[in-house]
Amino acid sequence: MSSAALTLDQDVWKPKFNPWLIAVVVALAAFMEVLDTSIANVALPYMAGNLGASNDQSTWVLTSYLVSNAIILPISGWFANTFGRKRFFMTCLGIFTVSSLLCGFAPSLGFLLLFRVLQGAGGGGLQPMAQAILADTFPPHQRGLAFALYGITAITAPTIGPTLGGWITFNYSWRWIFFINIPVGIMTWFLVRRVVEDPPYLARVRSAGVKLDYIGIALLALGVGALQILLDKGQEDDWFGSHFITTLIIVATVCLISLVIWEWFHKAPIIDVHMFRSFNFASASLMLFVLGILLFSSLVLMPQFLQTLVGYTSQLAGFALSTGGLVLLFETPLVGQLTTKIQARYLIAFGWLALSVAMYYSTQRIDLQISFNAATMLRITQVIGLGFLFTPITLVAYIGIAPEKNNAVAGIANFMRNIGSSVGTSLVTTLIARRAQLHQARLVEYARPDNPNFQNSANGLAEHLAHSGIGAHEAYARAVATIYQGVQAQATTLAYIDIFMVLCVVSGIMFFLAFLLKANDPGGGRVLAE
Repeated sequence: MSSAALTLDQDVWKPKFNPWLIAVVVALAAFMEVLDTSIANVALPYMAGNLGASNDQSTWVLTSYLVSNAIILPISGWFANTFGRKRFFMTCLGIFTVSSLLCGFAPSLGFLLLFRVLQGAGGGGLQPMAQAILADTFPPHQRGLAFALYGITAITAPTIGPTLGGWITFNYSWRWIFFINIPVGIMTWFLVRRVVEDPPYLARVRSAGVKLDYIGIALLALGVGALQILLDKGQEDDWFGSHFITTLIIVATVCLISLVIWEWFHKAPIIDVHMFRSFNFASASLMLFVLGILLFSSLVLMPQFLQTLVGYTSQLAGFALSTGGLVLLFETPLVGQLTTKIQARYLIAFGWLALSVAMYYSTQRIDLQISFNAATMLRITQVIGLGFLFTPITLVAYIGIAPEKNNAVAGIANFMRNIGSSVGTSLVTTLIARRAQLHQARLVEYARPDNPNFQNSANGLAEHLAHSGIGAHEAYARAVATIYQGVQAQATTLAYIDIFMVLCVVSGIMFFLAFLLKANDPGGGRVLAE
């Protein structure tokens, strides 16, 4: 059947149940999965102690989930077209729920890693299928509103994950961060079974038959698996200083390049790389990748800065960030409304501009004397731009794409954002370490014994310490150590400023790219002639 006929059929078809009921159900499943990507972070030391593993070994609890999750994401569209989207969605939800139960009962680290792989595989299909269901359930002029609901889950869940995980682990047990998925998963599974249905065009896509692309699946699993592991372990193992990481870089590069070439010429690809010929889809994918970097970079930067350098507890740092989450909660539906009145590219341009300004503002406000109110306001400025990006960019990705490719669009779009989040986390940890070393080397030049300012500071501090009853020699040694600690703190602070400046420049580049996107009809979702 032609693409025009499929589009006409999709315009006529309407779900039996209220679209907003369907939206809430699928968004709940997506929220549960996104939450699980970050909720286990703070519980790793407790898992290690309880299961008799080292802290380094416990980090594989996160890596194993991310690897299997990343492999499933880009091919979720193929699974949906092959087995039916509702059936695939329910299968993923069932696997995620059962594996969550198994993770909670895991008797050893080995079993926990195995169950986390299963959990990640099940969770990998939830985000893209939820997004694809929303794209088909709502007419084009209401998609922005529906994607706003989905955006709330994708943006706020990672924000509250660490705080919720820390509270559960501290008050109960790390096993309960998995057990809480059980009632939510069971309830959502029955709701999906009741209210979600596949549109007619999916039945015809399935009846056309789909061949299994074994080589494509193998290249994808090896390439994405290697990429995810090297991003997670790269800084820890010193990147090219490690033979293991170097090997992973080679494997990921060769496999992913080979995958693109193979899928381009394959008659029944598991990933439709030809969609990247659409400038809007390619640009939206790039922007979602960068958005993933910006979102998770800021989520890592602010709490880490407040806890390691300013001395905040994890709870206090969480409170400082929570106001930003509330702003997003109210801002995202507003942006969804704006997509029905304003072209998506203008909303996207404003979002990138606001984010670029916020990141530059961060370089001016970050210091070791920052107050709680200043940190809270800084986080609010950082999230204002984020709220104007996720929904419009997701909307743009579907413009000009035939409805039968909605599943593939959702899979690739979520894959790009998730890989961007991994790159962002890796980028932050690497740049902080490297730039801090560079700034420390420069600052130490001013802390030489022949520098009169250094000598005056050291002698003055030593004299102050000596008044407390410490011997002169020990007082001077403590004074020098205190000054060195200050140098380290200042060097690390300068590293944070460098990272915010990099994010500012990247956001500025995306601002100009937004104007190259094709104009759309806010009321109908179509591409306008220019």
